[in-house]
Amino acid sequence: MSLLGSLLGGAVGDALGAPIEFSSIDVIRRLYGEAGVVDLPQLEITDDTQMTLFTLEGLLLARDRGVAPVPAVHAAYLRWLHTQGGPVVADDGWLMADRRLHSRRAPGHTCITALKHNEKNNSKGCGGVMRAAPVAVWSRDPREVFGLAAETARLTHHHPSGYLSAGVLAVIVQALLGGTDLLAAVAVARAELVRWDGHEEQTSLLDKAISLGPLTPEEIESSLGGGWVGEEALAIGLHAALVGADFASALRLAVNHSGDSDSTGSICGNILGARDGVAVIPDSWLSVLELRDVIERLALSW
Repeated sequence: MSLLGSLLGGAVGDALGAPIEFSSIDVIRRLYGEAGVVDLPQLEITDDTQMTLFTLEGLLLARDRGVAPVPAVHAAYLRWLHTQGGPVVADDGWLMADRRLHSRRAPGHTCITALKHNEKNNSKGCGGVMRAAPVAVWSRDPREVFGLAAETARLTHHHPSGYLSAGVLAVIVQALLGGTDLLAAVAVARAELVRWDGHEEQTSLLDKAISLGPLTPEEIESSLGGGWVGEEALAIGLHAALVGADFASALRLAVNHSGDSDSTGSICGNILGARDGVAVIPDSWLSVLELRDVIERLALSW
């Protein structure tokens, strides 16, 4: 039960899936063997972990300054945008000063354009949910956490499945940090989800994800999708967390499919790291994880 475990787990899942994000399962097997990606000599994060870190930085500043969290997180996202080549903004935090974060790791088009132009869209891409886990620590009230995660996701993604998936993930992580078991945590999140307009698509796939036994990569795609959109990414990451025998096998299931492997791996890692803590993450992965020091500093600042 650990915010640090959730963040490190998410970063490991993100990095494990990064090299195969745009590959079909046939290509993955041809390149890495029948089991797909099992291990990597270095674990390099993507925009998923970058934006997760900026989410937490925004929340930390909101807490410490006694200001509203959504504008503070929005300001943090604009600092992230600067690290991706966007306009210069005030450096209110410390992440932007770390030059290691000034690296483009296939940032999502919707996140970039929404932050640049502040225009409404109808995107339900997974760029909202993949960064939502830190919102879990904002409050002990599931309704408040769900609403905050949804609103921070809605800064860039305006389709209900793009922001309600973020609410679900944040409440699942919140409940796990409080010692609730995983299925009960999903139930708490679902109860909040169905209060929102436009929840039906997310609710249907959430229910499906917890009803299925272990799936092959081909069955993941046919039953839950590719993970490119919010409700699918959440479903795949949650399914892998539910059926995996341990942290490593769950993450390998979460990334080895024809879809958005880094985001589904990140969500799975967020969930299991929150439930089980840092101790379940293999040392062989943590020792080669990029920005581990930054992740630890942020998590321990909460």
